[in-house]
Amino acid sequence: MLETRVRRATGGRPIVSAAATAAVFAALAAASAQAAAPTAYVTSEKAGVGVIDLDKMTLTRTFPVGEGGPRGLSLNADGSRLLVANKNTGDLAVIDTASGEVVQRVKIGKNPEFVRVHNGYAYVTYEPGEDGGPPAANAQPGKPANEPANKPHADDDDDANKPPAEIAIVDMKTWRVVRSVTSGHETEGIEFSRDGKSMLVTNEGDDTVSVYHARTGAPLRTVKLAAGGRPRGIRLSPDGKEYVVTLESLSKLVVIDAHTFKVVRTVDTKLGPYGVAYGPEGKRLFVAAARDKTVQVFEGHSYEHLADVPVGQRCWHFSFTPDGAKLLVACGRSDAVYVLDARSYQPITQIGQLPLAWGIVTYPHSDGSIESR
Repeated sequence: MLETRVRRATGGRPIVSAAATAAVFAALAAASAQAAAPTAYVTSEKAGVGVIDLDKMTLTRTFPVGEGGPRGLSLNADGSRLLVANKNTGDLAVIDTASGEVVQRVKIGKNPEFVRVHNGYAYVTYEPGEDGGPPAANAQPGKPANEPANKPHADDDDDANKPPAEIAIVDMKTWRVVRSVTSGHETEGIEFSRDGKSMLVTNEGDDTVSVYHARTGAPLRTVKLAAGGRPRGIRLSPDGKEYVVTLESLSKLVVIDAHTFKVVRTVDTKLGPYGVAYGPEGKRLFVAAARDKTVQVFEGHSYEHLADVPVGQRCWHFSFTPDGAKLLVACGRSDAVYVLDARSYQPITQIGQLPLAWGIVTYPHSDGSIESR
């Protein structure tokens, strides 16, 4: 039996403090409960960060992050800290997942968007030339209020004539930006090589993938893709031999050889592909075709088309549950997360009250369009 023993100042026999013992057991019980309940975190550009109990498939609470317009998010290794990019305040909020409190804010720059945690560092994309501000009532995020929502790219932050994007590299021990790397225009997705030494980012505004040394930020090469394709999502294959990149405007995905960086295959998709990830076993590839309100499924090696799964509006990012049994799709214009059976693709439920849902990750860590195991 676990006891907490306290000695009197004058010496003598150790006595057991009942209050201290109860406190220890309460803390252990809370920690055990937290570990036993798989959780998803969803950024809502209007509400903060939604917390979903994955056993009950219910929204249990919301973490406020101020007037931040949260978008990208990522977790540290043990799930104790959630890192959230806040578009309107230009910072990275560090949230204690046990309390829901923001314990640190790291100034990044204008319009921080995508976040990836890798080897003790957080990589945050931002656009120095982009204006921030909360989404207007009748506009898509990052667009004027009078721009129609059904216009091509109306959901995007598009302007290749502005200064290039940058990637802030944040040391998670000191919570300081240790360097900032100049990238292409409108940097979107971030991925890492199999050995972890290289970082790859998609540049939507100039149709490239930039490759850098992950720790130093030194540029290694630039991969030019089809003109007008607007690359967004990127994911490394489970065997580390290929990268898959979605081309939103061309409604295609391309497969890039991880050694030569040459495009070895092009596959048609439905309209507006963005988020991309392999299933937990690596046998299937999932693509969020946002403008067709569809999640597409392809065979993970041949890229043969297997299925189309209807979802909601503006579904950019998704994650599998830690056990791989369900697929959670964040659908921003439906203000909800769609929950699907990951094997049969049948709908299970919808979790609402998540206005302008943007990204989603889970703990324990699972595969998805933002994070991967």
